[in-house]
Amino acid sequence: MKIFRRTFLAVVILSLIVTACSRNTDWVQFRGEDGRGVSSSKILPPLGIRWKINLQSGDEKIRSLNPPVVIGDTIYFGSDDGNFYALDVDSGYMRWVFKSGAEINSIPYADKDQVYFGSKDGKLYALSRETGQEIWHFQTDSQINSQVQRYGDYIIFVGDADAVYFLSPDGEEQFSINNPGWYNVTFLVADDVIYNAFGPRVEMVGPYDIKKREFLWFYDYTEINAIWYSFSAVKGDLIYFGTADVFNGMYLGYHAYDRHTGKVVWREYRDGIFNRGNNYDIWEYFIRNVDVLDFMSPAIWKNLVIYTGGDCAARAFNAQTGRLRWEQVFDTPVSSAPTLASGRVYFGLLGDDFAPPQLVCISARDGKILWQMETEGSILSAPVISGKRIIFGTDKSVFYVLEQVF
Repeated sequence: MKIFRRTFLAVVILSLIVTACSRNTDWVQFRGEDGRGVSSSKILPPLGIRWKINLQSGDEKIRSLNPPVVIGDTIYFGSDDGNFYALDVDSGYMRWVFKSGAEINSIPYADKDQVYFGSKDGKLYALSRETGQEIWHFQTDSQINSQVQRYGDYIIFVGDADAVYFLSPDGEEQFSINNPGWYNVTFLVADDVIYNAFGPRVEMVGPYDIKKREFLWFYDYTEINAIWYSFSAVKGDLIYFGTADVFNGMYLGYHAYDRHTGKVVWREYRDGIFNRGNNYDIWEYFIRNVDVLDFMSPAIWKNLVIYTGGDCAARAFNAQTGRLRWEQVFDTPVSSAPTLASGRVYFGLLGDDFAPPQLVCISARDGKILWQMETEGSILSAPVISGKRIIFGTDKSVFYVLEQVF
């Protein structure tokens, strides 16, 4: 009897550990907890291809394939072809597919029963995770090219030059904030505050307290001097984000603010680095990245804020002072934001006539290149890391799932 009890107890404990680990490695929202771009998964290169599939036929490059969400054994994501997919993470088997009315550039969110996403047809959809059946949709007057976030009893998303919408879980509008002119919007929700909300004028962007329904402060638009504000990340009292101005080359900004007061803690600027004779159309490169939504989004590791994208470099800044800790320069521009796991940073590099596109792994500590893999097409957005797998899509409409080899 004692042996049985101990064995039974050991099985229960093991089951709880496995379940907890599975939950911890799920990737259910854009850029992970507090927008930091960090996975709790313990994964190390080298990595091999578990499977890959072509979502579309033909050679035409697509402009966006934004990050999926992963729960248990299923991957959920939308695509330029207007389809929303649910794929088995082990085999790539298509569990179901849902056809929306237009291209999908929105980043989904999943909860216990449903998955939510927006479409360029102006609808916010809620589907059954199990069957892909439409539960409800909410119609707006604009395209939806933002991420979707569930926060408490609200489903939050943004319509282009329309509004930030707050819906109930059954799809009824609760309230909205006017969006006077911003497109392809991303936002972070932390401690009842939505960062990158909009004031009554286009140049007014700042944190909005959801419970109080009031703005805390606004960024100084003229001082920042940029046309692109990235998705934000929070650590402690500080909020971090990147900016870009492309009217005179690629001028990149890296910012840290006190998220409670709006006081600038540090700010660094860099002229974009482009190699091989600067034979890149910087405006086209910028537009490509804007469509992908996570352009210049930071990742936070220990006391470093790490940026990839905007030019041919990856950079790490001291999170408290803004001092540049390391800079790693590549032959071709970076094609995606970073994702971190086990002290390693993963992101994509564009291909050109001299080098193929690649997935790159560098050390978060010093920027040293640790591992590289050629990919079929350039990676379009930050890889998602779930368990022992890395998941991403490319501009050739190829969807990859890699897994740890050893």
